[in-house]
Amino acid sequence: MGNFLERLEHDLNAPIQVRGFGSGWFAGFFALLFAVSGFAMVVELRYPAWFAMPELQVIKDWPGFRTAVHLVLLASYALALLSLLLRPRKVLGATALAIGLAAALLGGSNVQPSETASWGMFFGLDFFVVNLLVTGFMFAPIERFWPHRPGQRLFRIEWREDLFYFLVSTMMVQLFAFLALAPQAYVNSQTSNWDQFRLWVANLPWIVQFVLAVILSDLFQYWYHRAFHRVPFLWGFHAVHHSAKAMDWLAGARMHFVEIVLLRAVTSLPLFTLGFAPSVLQAYIGFVYVYSSLLHANLAGDFDGLGHWIATPRFHHWHHGLEKEAVDVNFAIHLPLIDKLFGTFHLPPGRWPQNYGVPEAVPHGYWAQAKYPFVRKASG
Repeated sequence: MGNFLERLEHDLNAPIQVRGFGSGWFAGFFALLFAVSGFAMVVELRYPAWFAMPELQVIKDWPGFRTAVHLVLLASYALALLSLLLRPRKVLGATALAIGLAAALLGGSNVQPSETASWGMFFGLDFFVVNLLVTGFMFAPIERFWPHRPGQRLFRIEWREDLFYFLVSTMMVQLFAFLALAPQAYVNSQTSNWDQFRLWVANLPWIVQFVLAVILSDLFQYWYHRAFHRVPFLWGFHAVHHSAKAMDWLAGARMHFVEIVLLRAVTSLPLFTLGFAPSVLQAYIGFVYVYSSLLHANLAGDFDGLGHWIATPRFHHWHHGLEKEAVDVNFAIHLPLIDKLFGTFHLPPGRWPQNYGVPEAVPHGYWAQAKYPFVRKASG
């Protein structure tokens, strides 16, 4: 199994000279992406009590949803066969074909729900698929064509643990949401005198609510973010996120589970208690997932002017830089104006940080990093 994974990783990281159009590499890559997504959606359709998010049920109720799943699986088969025909190394196409066939054996797009005992808890496999399709399909190819660092591998050394972070943060969406929003009912019960204000917010145009949600959440995130850099115990959690030594769309997923819960509480609780429409909050959550991937992506473009008003990859890369000038700068997630107001803005024209990471020895591996904040002080 280990040898197979090594061969798969090696083929995914094939030099650019041997993965151009006509080589079968792109066919194999997208075949694998479609096969994994199709398989996950078939599993979710078969075991909805365990793996389906109620908020996404409206998508699955769409008459064309199963047709779309069927087309995704057909695309994976066709691309896998094309890759097998064109590519001397067969591991990409063979892996995609095997996963696609496994989805077919489970029932394919016509699969029927299986009776399962509900625990009252679900794992957001459908949310993981949507997130992986949107971000992976969008950023992985773009990073190949317009990279800031052309030599950076698609599947770098730490990609496995970052993919696991990505999986955990999206599939455990219900658990994290419950922990983050547990105070919501209490806050609402203690602020009944805010009902008129909540009604006023709810009656604002949808787009106005969305813009206000972005501004308000960014203001809360700014001070939350600064606190995690200034308070030593909190920094132990945030150091896990900063420990990535290479920046790409997947690096943004590396975040300690405690920080995920606290971040979602700090940013979501005000929105939930001030009267914003549920659809606005759902749209904002989707927006944040995609935008976070963009900020961490290995994408070229200095955007010297735009970076003063809207957060760009170069703006956020300076936040992850190892240089002395990159320490404690650019805390905002969307709006650099907040950093300008509080004196933490840093965007030198045309320059990027040379290295990323933290000066301390954060361990490798998900479980070691999960323990790190609690043993960091003792280890110095």
